[in-house]
Order: sequence, then structure tokens, then C-alpha cells
Amino acid sequence: METKIRLLRQKKGITQQQLADLAGVTRQTINALENARYNPSLLLAYHITKILGRNAIEDVFIFSDDD
Repeated sequence: METKIRLLRQKKGITQQQLADLAGVTRQTINALENARYNPSLLLAYHITKILGRNAIEDVFIFSDDD
């Protein structure tokens, strides 16, 4: 799964640590998400989507049949 987390986070002007604090996870989790090394739970994906100011999970997370 690819994500737009890094791009959206940078546009919002927040660091990985700030996003992690807001989402209740570690900075390492955000780093893993940005580098497509971790698939989040639906709840975490929802929280990150809202924090980044988007309405749909699909605006942040790109799903493919290969996942």
C-alpha cells in the first residue's frame, strides 16, 4: 500500500513526531507508514486521514490488488 502521508504532512507543516503525537503512535510508526513498510489498522488510517484534513481514507492511502 502506498500513502500520501509525507506529502500531506509536509503541506500541513507538521513533523513526523507531531503527527505521531496527534495520532497516538510513535514517530517510527509514521516513518514506516510513509515508507510503505506498515499497513495501519482502519482506525489508525481514519485518524491520520482526519488529522491531515482529508475526508476519505482513499485520499491518503492508495490501495491496490497487490496488497
